[in-house]
Amino acid sequence: MPKYLIQATYTADGLKEVLQDGGTGRRQAVERMAESVGGRVEQMYFAFGETDTYVIVDLPSNAASAAVGLTISASGTVRTKTAVLLTPEEIDDAARMEVAYRAPGA
Repeated sequence: MPKYLIQATYTADGLKEVLQDGGTGRRQAVERMAESVGGRVEQMYFAFGETDTYVIVDLPSNAASAAVGLTISASGTVRTKTAVLLTPEEIDDAARMEVAYRAPGA
């Protein structure tokens, strides 16, 4: 199952919910969200700085990942960025592929 890194930043209203629910309450909500699209949370961390949470999730597809991102963003309480995570073996496969490409000016 593909892995994704979701970086989330709470709005002021979102932070009020974190204060109310606590970290474990938010983790449970994120776990239910992932499970609702056939996935699971591998890890979730809160952090200092610009990004409030980092979540590594296994999701069945890019469409499921997009659905999660759209739903989270539509709440208005969290802004997210999502990155597709690749294994070293997937990079090995990519490195072995022959790609027809001509660089600009070549």
